Amino acid sequence: MLNAKGVNEGEFLEYKGRPLVRKDNDIYYGDLADKYHVFIMIMAEKPSSKGTDVPATVMVQLMAKDSPRPEKQTISRSLADALETAAAWLERYNK
Repeated sequence: MLNAKGVNEGEFLEYKGRPLVRKDNDIYYGDLADKYHVFIMIMAEKPSSKGTDVPATVMVQLMAKDSPRPEKQTISRSLADALETAAAWLERYNK
């Protein structure tokens, strides 16, 4: 679960026990010291019923530590689906 409690400067939000860092429309998920991490890019947003924009199209890439090209890539229709895919990939590939 996303946890924002106790986040101080120099600390990161976490999702399912892994660091989650967002800068504008780019999100890095996982520990960059591990063999694999995930890069997520919000490509399009749509307005929600609450008046805020929510991600509508999200690219998810599994990145190997020693390669500039993604090992896997997919497009998701929500940030929640993208994070679930990313968590599953990291669980599988960082064993």
